[in-house]
Amino acid sequence: MPAEAARDSETLVAAEHLEARYGATLALTHVDLTVSAGEIVTLIGPNGAGKSTLVRIILGLMEPSAGRVWRRPGLRIGYLPQRVAIDPVLPLTVRRFLGLARPGVAEAEIRDALNEVAAAELIDHSVHDLSGGEFQRVLLARALMRRPQLLVLDEPVQGVDFGGQIALYDLIGRLRRRHGLGVLMVSHDLHVVMAATDRVVCLNRHVCCSGAPEAVSRNPAYTELFGAAAARGLAIYSHDHDHEHDLKGAVVHPVEGHGGAPGGKVEPRP
Repeated sequence: MPAEAARDSETLVAAEHLEARYGATLALTHVDLTVSAGEIVTLIGPNGAGKSTLVRIILGLMEPSAGRVWRRPGLRIGYLPQRVAIDPVLPLTVRRFLGLARPGVAEAEIRDALNEVAAAELIDHSVHDLSGGEFQRVLLARALMRRPQLLVLDEPVQGVDFGGQIALYDLIGRLRRRHGLGVLMVSHDLHVVMAATDRVVCLNRHVCCSGAPEAVSRNPAYTELFGAAAARGLAIYSHDHDHEHDLKGAVVHPVEGHGGAPGGKVEPRP
């Protein structure tokens, strides 16, 4: 239970019996969720399932109608939002964009953050000229500038081609391993996310099922939610992490200590 997990030294955030309403509309009910250090947890579900609402509650941007959220005292969170609106007529370099996130930040910190996401060469580029994958890396660098213990990523690969998606998921995995980060990720990319996460939580206003990706793909609740074809596709996809990818998703060189998501039991929910 989340209340017990909150006493675990590795737990970063724990939500228990969450309910959320917008007026008379029930957005979430009876939702439990925990994220621990070094763990990638991915929320999947159809549009309107309550994924973004749950993220807002975890971030403290919205109060639940019922239930509670425990956060590790002093928890630092880096957030990559689903959408970032930038005035297309505003001249804005990557350096300036990242500087606006933390006024007064030293340029060395900006360069360090871009180096972390393998995007150092973009520092003087206009944000308007970036590809989808490049812009997502810059947003990830912005989130890392908070020196987070928990990364919350809302659709981190939207607008990115397939090769770029693999590259970004590999990057997120490397950041997790390098810094021991906890990662809470929202995704619709079911075929790719299987190889990029430790635990999947299927949400449709309540938790339909949760567990290791392979186990979830065989759960009847998952099949009912996404269909048999999607379940078969998720079950057969895997991606070997014995290499890295550049900004365009191309393989560049091997890395040590690769491995897929761990196995485990699925946890069906009523």
